[in-house]
Amino acid sequence: MIKIVKPGLLSSIQDLGRYGYQKYGVIASGVMDPLAHRIGNLLVGNEENAATIETTLLGPIIEFTETTLISLCGGNLTPTIDGQNVPLWRSVLAKKGSTLKFGQAKNGCRCYIAVAGGWDVPTVMNSKSTYLRAGIGGFNGRSLQSGDELTTGTMSKISRDIYDSLLPELESNPYSEMDWSVTSELIPIHHNNPAIRVIRGREYDLFSTESKEKVFSEAFEITSQSDRMGYRLKGPKLALESAAEMLSEAVNFGTIQVPSEGNPIILLADRQTTGGYPKIGQIATIDLPYVAQLKPGDKLRFQEISHEEAQLLYLKREQQLQQLKQGISLKIN
Repeated sequence: MIKIVKPGLLSSIQDLGRYGYQKYGVIASGVMDPLAHRIGNLLVGNEENAATIETTLLGPIIEFTETTLISLCGGNLTPTIDGQNVPLWRSVLAKKGSTLKFGQAKNGCRCYIAVAGGWDVPTVMNSKSTYLRAGIGGFNGRSLQSGDELTTGTMSKISRDIYDSLLPELESNPYSEMDWSVTSELIPIHHNNPAIRVIRGREYDLFSTESKEKVFSEAFEITSQSDRMGYRLKGPKLALESAAEMLSEAVNFGTIQVPSEGNPIILLADRQTTGGYPKIGQIATIDLPYVAQLKPGDKLRFQEISHEEAQLLYLKREQQLQQLKQGISLKIN
């Protein structure tokens, strides 16, 4: 069990999303950085979809009321336990009575707190994700607040084995950690001006020649009117070759829409279920973790790749995740 001493800027319970209900107008929601979430769960012996705490920019202060196996993955928000720096992308056993704090965001802006057994909150429409605007899912349908107490689910055998192997080192330390970590090939290096790989969107050919050139040659800045629903971008204005009426249709995580004023919007985890603006591009799944770690004021560039290239990159990463899962099992056993 843990107690939230301070909630930080925005901390909420999320999993990989609430799918199967968009036809009823219920958004998918879920984590912004699925890679960090999935790796975090693997490091504590969970299934990849177990609920984690997603923290944003200014992390929470958390008191461990029981000795707890955790992992911290994603952006580096300089976490400490009782004043000692805590490594990211590693299994960590926090002692009962210790306190987890976060400091300055060195790179990225979202960190995921996974615990062995996952966070024990009710499942709503097959998901534990918090849909903040509707007030459903997660912990009482809202972001975490001071005084909240969260419990964990039942630990798996792998979780228990990791826990037991780290327990002896806790005698004189506020936490102990595994002596191995995630391969650097799987850990994204976050930059403030990344090149984000994009597939041409459904309406790409309807845009003017100038717009099609600028979208892949000039930088865009994330504005302050951005949130988990979407990033509003500022940069070169994009326009259709000629006016066209669009029918609303399904949109996805990473869809790049262009409203009539010409400033693109990247749709994110809390995106609406359908959209009626022309879609100039779709961010490749492999690069969604980079996008999720950007914050207002950061800039990005788009780099065109083919659908086939995006698929191959995705498959390669999935193979790496499976190798990580097998590697953890072999290390413990």
